[in-house]
Amino acid sequence: MSRTRLGLPSLTHKLAGLFFAITAAMLAVVFFFIVPQLTPRLENQRLDDLERVAAASSRPLESVLNLSTISTRRLDGLVRSVADGANAKLTLLGQGTRNRELYPLSDSRAANSGPPRSVRRLASQALRTNRAAARITRVAGQRTAQVAVPLHTNGIKQADWVAVYSRSLGEVADTVSIIRRRVLIASGLALLVALFGGYAVARAVSRRVKRLENAADKVAAGQFVEPLPIDSRDELGQLTRSFNEMQEQLQKVERARREFIATASHELRTPIFSLGGFVELLQDEDLTAEERQEFLATMAEQVGRLQKLAVDLLDLSRIDAGSLELHSEDVDLGDIARRVVEEFAPAVTQHRSELALSLSDRAVHAWCDRERVAQVLRILLDNAIRHTPAGTPISVSAVGGNGSAALRVSDSGPGIADRDQVFERFYTADAARGSGLGLAIAQELAERMRGHVTLRSRPGETVFTLSLPSARNGGGA
Repeated sequence: MSRTRLGLPSLTHKLAGLFFAITAAMLAVVFFFIVPQLTPRLENQRLDDLERVAAASSRPLESVLNLSTISTRRLDGLVRSVADGANAKLTLLGQGTRNRELYPLSDSRAANSGPPRSVRRLASQALRTNRAAARITRVAGQRTAQVAVPLHTNGIKQADWVAVYSRSLGEVADTVSIIRRRVLIASGLALLVALFGGYAVARAVSRRVKRLENAADKVAAGQFVEPLPIDSRDELGQLTRSFNEMQEQLQKVERARREFIATASHELRTPIFSLGGFVELLQDEDLTAEERQEFLATMAEQVGRLQKLAVDLLDLSRIDAGSLELHSEDVDLGDIARRVVEEFAPAVTQHRSELALSLSDRAVHAWCDRERVAQVLRILLDNAIRHTPAGTPISVSAVGGNGSAALRVSDSGPGIADRDQVFERFYTADAARGSGLGLAIAQELAERMRGHVTLRSRPGETVFTLSLPSARNGGGA
């Protein structure tokens, strides 16, 4: 049962939810962390700008205050002019010589109530430190930037006059408010795009994954499907390509398995039926001693054929399962050839053939599994004896050179017509003389030792060659 049927979220919903959550988290960071930081940054920027303007515009005031005969009207006009140039409210204060109290000299807004307390405190600070002072404070419920610049008259180092510049920061709040509203609108649109766009992308990905899932279910049930289309080069495209390749390999394995079972069943059925028939014949009491002996000899041949077939099938199953263990080492192929040739002495005598062993004075070393090489050589010799007429000369030789070593089994028989099929499983030109598995096993064993078995055949000469890596090349690999 699928996850969606169990009420669990599907891949589409998970991916769409993930896109939405990521977008929402980023927008929340912008709205709750970045946007609130705009207010102090803009206010400090406005304050810095007011400080620069105040420092530049205070010089005309100092030059006028040096004149003892300046009129109040002229001073007020100058203050208003400087305030307009600075785009700020300007309050000019003086300090008494005795009580050191501040008194207003001029105000660009012509305020009758006098300067606010915040202006007086900042002016006192500037006069006390004899340097410009700046701050952001709240005046009449509104954020305001203030800068107090001490004015030096008649070359006196200690200032007696101070100019206080004030600029409302209300536009900062308005600007941040506009930005906040636009961020909210953009966030809503972005969330909608993320939701629907993410859902569309996730649905497309989910469809491709679901297609793979359905195909995998069919393959698991033994129903092979057509190769899935590869419509992208991303990870899912690579996964689809791997799935198609896997299915192709599984189809080959399944065909090989069915062919193997069918052929093995046929090969086993023939000798078993033959034995059953001979058993029924032996139950006949009218048989002569010679007939019984002939039937028993034939039954022994069939039993031997069954034994060889069982061993071959076991070897093939171990090879296919990958459980065949190989122990490669430095092996003298001449020693193996001598031992195997001695084993076949009785069979060669029965075949009335001559088995020659041709070895050079120089040892031929190969990097291989000793027992598996002997098994391959037995298969090649058995094949030469079984499929050649009686009295056919057979020879075994070991040769080496060019980074390889080889064992050759040659015979002077009629040759092999179907050279391209001799290494196929269960193929045999004479079903009565073999199971058709020997050469297939020999080739499999050779390949697992990084070698191969080749055939060269013509009427009057057939040569099987087992090629293996030399001990020097194989041992250093």
